[in-house]
Amino acid sequence: MNFDLNEDQLAFRDAARAFAEKSMAPHAAKWDDEHIFPVDVLKEAGEMGFMGIYTPEAYGGMGLSRLDTSVIVEELAAACPSTAAFITIHNMATWMVASFASDDLKQEIVPKLASGEWLASYCLTEPGAGSDAASLRTKAVRDGDSYVITGSKMFISGAGSTDVLVLMARTGDADSGSRGISAFVVPADADGISYGKNEEKMGWHSQPTRMVSLENVRIPASNRIGAEGEGFAIAMKGLDGGRLNIATCSLGGAQAALLRARNYLHERAQFGKPLAAFQALQFKIADMATNLVAARQMVRLGACKLDNRDPEATLHCAMAKRFATDACFDVVNEALQLHGGYGYIREYPLERYLRDLRVHQILEGTNEIMRLIVARRILEDGVAEAIQ
Repeated sequence: MNFDLNEDQLAFRDAARAFAEKSMAPHAAKWDDEHIFPVDVLKEAGEMGFMGIYTPEAYGGMGLSRLDTSVIVEELAAACPSTAAFITIHNMATWMVASFASDDLKQEIVPKLASGEWLASYCLTEPGAGSDAASLRTKAVRDGDSYVITGSKMFISGAGSTDVLVLMARTGDADSGSRGISAFVVPADADGISYGKNEEKMGWHSQPTRMVSLENVRIPASNRIGAEGEGFAIAMKGLDGGRLNIATCSLGGAQAALLRARNYLHERAQFGKPLAAFQALQFKIADMATNLVAARQMVRLGACKLDNRDPEATLHCAMAKRFATDACFDVVNEALQLHGGYGYIREYPLERYLRDLRVHQILEGTNEIMRLIVARRILEDGVAEAIQ
């Protein structure tokens, strides 16, 4: 068992760090302050391969593992968690199309998504279907060689500024549950689509979040991803990786906060000595570092389980998402506290990291839902033994 990164992973890390430091970090505060969606930087990320990290090479992606992906995303998130999070959502949607769409649909759109020429939004959540995603009501009715879609989606990242919607809709009866849901690729500018206001959020200001309304939106039947009734399973497979991705964004923000806190403890002096000399603060930063490393190892373990198609990969992804997003938010909060009043002002990035990381405990399945997923599996015979 070797926990060290290999030479390729170190190279990916260095490339991602250089890109983040050059193209993201200098602008992140402005993007946050002015609510700028940095499409030009996303296209630049596409040129680096970061918009199709685990999309197969045959369709223009890098074809990397989920562990490789985590190494890259952590570096991007250290510069701007909000923008890195959108990149991961786009990667998830792109992978879903590349993995489950027809060959013709893959060839038509995946290379454009993997290159960053087109951007994608993931559309599952609805006004009345959040944690209970299987109760969604958006309807897709077959009409000859088309589907006609009517309904609405809520809290959609990138909505109004993306090119493609990877959307889940009900093709079965109203009481068909998860088995009646199918997945589709919908052009974001199709007739009948309208977008709500850009939501005023606590964080994630560098990406828009809007409601999407669909009124008799007609798309070719060939735009369905997978068979009818497979959409919910496809969406959940996407979310296994999505949960690792968002946990990794928390790792990046927490790592940046930890480094700033360490430097500040050496630079700031009170009562005639540097803050780093006070044992109470030494204990605090020791706990921060310990929890961050534990979170990183859980995320990387989950990534390895997903790469190896372990039967308990979903369980590991849920545990990693719950632990890492909670622990890393606490790391950032403690880093802010160590900075005192300086941590609370916008001249320093810690309050931005705090605002951005808070939503990671909510999206891609709330941490309460992660606990349900974990508990249900652990209570099954043999599972606790299998993950030992």
